[in-house]
Amino acid sequence: MKKTNYSAERQKYLLGKKKNKIFIISCRILILIAILSLWEILATLNVIDAFITSSPSKIITTAKKLFAENNLTYHMSITLYETFMGFMISAIFGYLIALLLWWSENLRNVLEPYIVVLNSLPKIALGPIIIVWFGAGIKSIIFMTIIIGIIVSIITMLNGFIATDNNKILLLKTMGASKFQILNKLVIPSSVKTFISMLKINVGLSWIGSIMGEYLVSKAGLGYLIVYGGQVFKLDLVMTATVILCFMATVMYLIVAFIEKKISKS
Repeated sequence: MKKTNYSAERQKYLLGKKKNKIFIISCRILILIAILSLWEILATLNVIDAFITSSPSKIITTAKKLFAENNLTYHMSITLYETFMGFMISAIFGYLIALLLWWSENLRNVLEPYIVVLNSLPKIALGPIIIVWFGAGIKSIIFMTIIIGIIVSIITMLNGFIATDNNKILLLKTMGASKFQILNKLVIPSSVKTFISMLKINVGLSWIGSIMGEYLVSKAGLGYLIVYGGQVFKLDLVMTATVILCFMATVMYLIVAFIEKKISKS
């Protein structure tokens, strides 16, 4: 493996960047520790009502209990499956539809008003219709996740495709390139960053969609635990499920960020 020799200035710059990254990560961790510590202290001293706000120690105790009963793993797997399926389907079909709209300007002009209307429509309003169509089960939840993410995916990717440098497109046309060659050699490669941004946005939307769907029809999942905990006033359960949701969404986002890092290095 060839060793890269950097100048002293370059090494100093890279070291500074590394130190700054470590500083930022350390600050993030310290802020999280401070928030959790303050939360626990205020709950212990009864400054805040632990029945309403719960506390980190109660959340840990509730999580341990659910894990011991094998309930938490089951509910996490259900929500993860719904979210992942909705995420993948909305990302793939959103990308393909955006390609189709870029390919045909007439089709794009015809469908653009409908896309705008669908994007502005509160998806929760479609809940009763979705339940009738797909039944009160996982299919309805996945479909809810898809309709929340797919329109944003289409709009994001279409804007990325349209933003391709027109001068480069004209250059390829003068060289006799076909529309497919322009798409394959220029438009798609130049929209990789937009694709990653779309995935990042879709991570949050997918979790919103799956939890929203579980609020409506689920009999299992973290959203179900939140609804059930609220109904029977087990707010420790509500907070535990919410914290786990935050953790799972963060992991999913970090996976996308890791893919982005690998792509940028290639």
